[in-house]
Amino acid sequence: MDIVVMVGQLILGLTILVGLHELGHMLAAKWFGMRVEKYAIGFPPKVFGKKIGETEYMLGMIPLGGFVKISGMVDESMDTEALKEEPKPWEFRSKPAWQRLIVMMGGIIVNVITGIVIYIALTFNYGESYLPASEAKYGVVANEIGKDIGFQTGDRIIAVNGHQLERFEDVYSMDALLGRDAFYTVERDGQKVDIKVPANLMDRVADNKERMFFVQPRQPFKVGQVVAGSAASKAGLQKGDFIKKVNNESVMFFHEFQQALQANAGKKVSMMVERDGKPIKLQVEVSEEGTIGFAPVQMLQYATRDYSLGESIPLGTEQAFGVITANLKGFGKIFRGEVSASKSLSGPIGIAQIFGDTFSWYKFWSITGMLSMVLAFMNFLPIPALDGGHVVFLTYEMISGRKPSDSFLENAQKVGMVILLGLMAFAIFNDVFKIIF
Repeated sequence: MDIVVMVGQLILGLTILVGLHELGHMLAAKWFGMRVEKYAIGFPPKVFGKKIGETEYMLGMIPLGGFVKISGMVDESMDTEALKEEPKPWEFRSKPAWQRLIVMMGGIIVNVITGIVIYIALTFNYGESYLPASEAKYGVVANEIGKDIGFQTGDRIIAVNGHQLERFEDVYSMDALLGRDAFYTVERDGQKVDIKVPANLMDRVADNKERMFFVQPRQPFKVGQVVAGSAASKAGLQKGDFIKKVNNESVMFFHEFQQALQANAGKKVSMMVERDGKPIKLQVEVSEEGTIGFAPVQMLQYATRDYSLGESIPLGTEQAFGVITANLKGFGKIFRGEVSASKSLSGPIGIAQIFGDTFSWYKFWSITGMLSMVLAFMNFLPIPALDGGHVVFLTYEMISGRKPSDSFLENAQKVGMVILLGLMAFAIFNDVFKIIF
């Protein structure tokens, strides 16, 4: 069922984004009087098709893309027979270069607009939940990556790149993870210490199950829901209890409690809990996995800021374009050799894992908005067969006044298809490799 949820979200998200992308091409083409022969979401074999007017609307069985077939255009269909005849007034090739440029930019423009609208809507409807930096007063707990960078458990982060930290989530911002010469400033034993961000940090977090959470706030906690029939329930642990000690070892923070259980996995431990201000001793069996069966309630107080529609528009727009900025920085690190492409790039399996095996509308639309901006960015790359490749050739035509020959465009399209198929094969193989190894 978990896989069904992941795959279902992936297909729904891609169907929305690809459908809108190709709709942008189609509407622009029809606006300029071009004949659109086919509008397809998904690739053949065909599941459903219906012809309305001059256009066949098709749903394909392979939900990993889509296409629009415009008469007189060299595209991925490689249907070049019609190009041997004289251009017809309704064909793509017979229209002015500026009109053809707008048609090719149509999908990218729609994806950008879609991403912006999604981020604005999310900001307006959900506001922003965050942990104020002042709430992270107990400092951080550093995992292996955090320690390698130079963090120590107990450090209190006070600034990122010299700017005072106001929201703890900014510790994981793209300015910190992808910026050049980025650094954190922490307070340690009453002194300020700068910790330089290594150039390969994104490489490290992409190769780790804990992803980018190399430091997390130290969390005081209390017992939440106790699982019926669990070891915690049998021992008498109750919702609202504060666990103070495990085998006489103080566990003020949740990570300390987890470490104490892991150290005693498969054993019975004594626990001192506080209930209604009174100390109570319990004996609890710890599972082989180092758990006892309850959900913790974290005690740090998160804040939520609501935004008006007027405030949401610039903020949502900034968040949307922040995705493109992050992609540019990421590609820069890949080309400089600071980050491994195999650890940074994901295919459909990796994207499905990002959606996760649980569904919430907020998370779904957040990821879909991000993917819409990524799709716009990727399609703008100057690779033949992508919109960006067509844009390059049309820009050249508009500047030079000379149109590339049909044979050149055909060969460029073939090269582009080989590149795209190679990239897709690499991405899928890379996803499988990361799962196995």
